[in-house]
Amino acid sequence: MASVESIRREYERYPPTGIRKYTRWFRKRVPTGLYARSLLIIIVPMVLLQSVIAFVFMERHWQTVTQRLSTAVTRDIAGIVDILETYPQDEGYESIIRIARDRLDLNISIETGGTLPPPRPKPFFSILDEILSEEITKQVQLPFWIDTVGNSNLVEIRVQLDGKVLQIFARRSQAYASNTHIFLLWMVGTSLVMLLISILFLRGQIRPILRLADAAERFGKGQPTPEGFKPRGADEVRRAGLAFIRMRERIERQIEQRTAMLSGVSHDLRTILTRFRLQLALLGDDPEVKNLDQDVNDMQSMLEGYLAFAKGEAEEDVGEIDLNELLEKLKHDGQLLSRDVKIKLSGVKKAEMRPNAFGRVINNLFSNACRYGKHIEVSIHCDDNWLVATFDDDGPGIPEEAREDVFRPFFRLDEARNQDEQGTGLGLSIARDIARGHGGDILLANSQLGGLKATLRLPV
Repeated sequence: MASVESIRREYERYPPTGIRKYTRWFRKRVPTGLYARSLLIIIVPMVLLQSVIAFVFMERHWQTVTQRLSTAVTRDIAGIVDILETYPQDEGYESIIRIARDRLDLNISIETGGTLPPPRPKPFFSILDEILSEEITKQVQLPFWIDTVGNSNLVEIRVQLDGKVLQIFARRSQAYASNTHIFLLWMVGTSLVMLLISILFLRGQIRPILRLADAAERFGKGQPTPEGFKPRGADEVRRAGLAFIRMRERIERQIEQRTAMLSGVSHDLRTILTRFRLQLALLGDDPEVKNLDQDVNDMQSMLEGYLAFAKGEAEEDVGEIDLNELLEKLKHDGQLLSRDVKIKLSGVKKAEMRPNAFGRVINNLFSNACRYGKHIEVSIHCDDNWLVATFDDDGPGIPEEAREDVFRPFFRLDEARNQDEQGTGLGLSIARDIARGHGGDILLANSQLGGLKATLRLPV
């Protein structure tokens, strides 16, 4: 069976084509948030449905109504032309003008000896101009001139007769479905109102999910859950909220039991070690007694490491830490150890952390740098909502292949880096455990000073 790595290499060698390629292109461009995607699920079908309805309406209803209205107006014009050409009229054409005005709602005038004006440019899009021209050509079958351009409520039509020009003014609504925009405005306006209501209700459904995500993120960083957090919203969101609360309670209960067990065991063993010290003190200064006393000291150091590990997992309230004061204390401690310490603080002065846990991580990394190096540089700055603290030393460093192993409990390097005989191998393990409990991590790399560079990243 092919491995996952070989499948990945084969996939990169032959990238997807056809529909899969366009699918990946589409996925990269759609929103990733639940709120945005939910809005798209509402908006896209609504827009498509209205587009189809508008197209059908424009194609069928609007065009059909305009066709019938234009046919009726053209039929009246054709009737007037037939009367003018068939029956004799009085000198001023007053009778035919009156009949057209009173019976056909058309204002006409007859210009004897007139000619048609030059043709006007056709509009880019005018269904009235197109349909009315077709109907006049089909029914009247005489040269004509038409003006449907502009926002005027009248349409002007001129027909060339024998020795005269018939000029007709008709209301635009007689030949054109002029109330179509009302339908479109109602459709768009109603859609916007419904969309606004949907956005408000959708925001109310998304808010419990965001609160749940915030509570889970704060719990993952070791921060207390926001006060008043209760499962709200739809049934599925409530079930997820209740599952999170039960999970948090189980984890907290497990941590409390583990901490209590370690503290109890350490206390009992410390009592026994005290008895050993008393018995060894009564035995005198024999060399074998000194070796036993050293073993007792090593066991005492290991117990202290266990207790530090237990404290690292204990619950602690979040507080405000003055980073400038913390760095000054590190510089003072380095001077007491005869170390050349340089500190640098930029971009941030205070941070919201668990004070004891954060101080333990900083002191642990700084102590390691002081233990193995003579020159130490400590820098703290903020980078994209992350607090970054770096510790550079000029010590022997750690081989690249062993940088992950040093975070394992009780792991110890060779003599080049193992000058602390009292070490238990829990220091870096405790530090990374605390850092990850805050949602961050600790990384090791080569230092510009020639030794080791430890980088602590914590979200703020």
